Amino acid sequence: MLRALDIRDILIIDHLELNFQPGLNVLTGETGAGKSILLDSLGFVLGWRGRAELVRQGAKQGEVLAEFELGEGHPAHAILEEAGLPGGDSLILRRVNTADGRKTAWVNDRRCSGEVLRALSETLVELHGQHDDRGLLNPRGHMALLDQYAGTQKLLAGVRAAWAGAAKARKTVAATRAALEAVRAEEEFLRHAVAELDKLDPHPGEDEALDTRRRQMQAAERIRGDIARAHALLSEGAEGAMGEAQRWLEGVAGQEDDTGLDEPLAALSRAMIELGDAQDGVERVLGSLDFNPGELEDCEERLFAIRALARKHGVQADELGEYAETLRAKLAALDAGDQNLADQEAALKAAEDAYAQAAKQLGAVRRQGAASLDKAVMAELAPLKMERAVFETRITTAEPGPDGTDAVAFTVATNPGAPAGPLNKIASGGELSRFLLALKVCLRGEDASKTLIFDEIDRGVGGATADAVGRRLRNLASGGQVLVVTHSPQVAALGGHHWQVRKQVIDGMTLSQVVPLDGTERVDELARMVSGDTITNEARAAARALLAG
Repeated sequence: MLRALDIRDILIIDHLELNFQPGLNVLTGETGAGKSILLDSLGFVLGWRGRAELVRQGAKQGEVLAEFELGEGHPAHAILEEAGLPGGDSLILRRVNTADGRKTAWVNDRRCSGEVLRALSETLVELHGQHDDRGLLNPRGHMALLDQYAGTQKLLAGVRAAWAGAAKARKTVAATRAALEAVRAEEEFLRHAVAELDKLDPHPGEDEALDTRRRQMQAAERIRGDIARAHALLSEGAEGAMGEAQRWLEGVAGQEDDTGLDEPLAALSRAMIELGDAQDGVERVLGSLDFNPGELEDCEERLFAIRALARKHGVQADELGEYAETLRAKLAALDAGDQNLADQEAALKAAEDAYAQAAKQLGAVRRQGAASLDKAVMAELAPLKMERAVFETRITTAEPGPDGTDAVAFTVATNPGAPAGPLNKIASGGELSRFLLALKVCLRGEDASKTLIFDEIDRGVGGATADAVGRRLRNLASGGQVLVVTHSPQVAALGGHHWQVRKQVIDGMTLSQVVPLDGTERVDELARMVSGDTITNEARAAARALLAG
């Protein structure tokens, strides 16, 4: 509920302080007095896009402050919390516009963006008028209004959940298909690579072992000839010569006593033993160097094959086995992919069927609600002198989406047999105002959290019709708050609170003022609205009669 509006240096307003009340608040005044400026000022502090130049001529800046009362559970609380702004029972919006066009906004004395203001405004105020493209005239909002009227919240939540589930399943299927297509594109390579790796069957550490063995065999090939020649000399020449010398010396020593040969013979015997050990050792080494010449060739061939395969696949030789497992996994996924895809496509179909069923159920409830709304609006049109008009909530099939498969639009035909069309295309100014009022009366429900503003919605009507408009506005204001800018005395007389907007010239400057009216002043204002500039006793009597009614 709008409690207060404080305007400083906006257009032709120097300073206004307005305190609004619950119920029906009416603003009246002569054309050009500045009634629209009040709405421009309120729209400015709410972040609406409007006039580019608002600052009063000669002022450095213009400022608007609006205070709203928030009840418990008011939707504005959630917006404040999400934006990290302080809350409470009172919401104070302040916005400043400097002469050079800069705009700054505060919410409860904390800086905020225009986006936050606009989000808050959606929960605080509804503006309705002949050129209102934010409210009932905007077809994009008709579905939400119908859903609110028909009470489809739970069904709509179910449709949105089903849509999200189907979208997730659709995304999963698309990802699986893309993955399978990518794997199929390299299937020939994968099968060839796996076959090549399986045939070679490399093992971790094999590259190092083969390299070591290869180096040993290459070294053995170089030194074996020298060792073999040494072995031949030890085996053939040295042992025979030493044995022959030992026999000759032993023969001499057996013929004579104390020949002095005992010590040389003992040394020779030891040398023979050492020679045998040397022969055995060289023979063992020579044996260790024995290898099949083809083994070196086989070793080199496998070593080179492992290294070539590692280079081909861009991995280390020891990683070939792990790489082979990766390729096998891809092939396994490919082989199992068709079944996985089939399972996912089945899940997608089930999700889409669930969505279709939920959307169908929602559509049926919407159509029932549309029939009920049409009947209710038609009942409201008769007292507004539009009993020949036809209102229809048209529901057509739309592309599936999170809100179902319906498109909703409010249409009217002003005369029987005339083609129906959108509200703002078919109805004239006065008719449109009454259509909007009838529709709003039916859609108001129990939600009185917003302040409703009607900008000259009674234009083009008078007499009993204007009285019917006023009574419906008063009913709308019951339990809530309605602000009406009106030129109709019948409507103004039904207001619980009345303000007059007047224009005065002070010190050569035209300024707009807003004055609360009561008693005689209100009678005079209603009399002016009845008779014009010249207020007669008859006009005052008519004004008193309107107030008494």
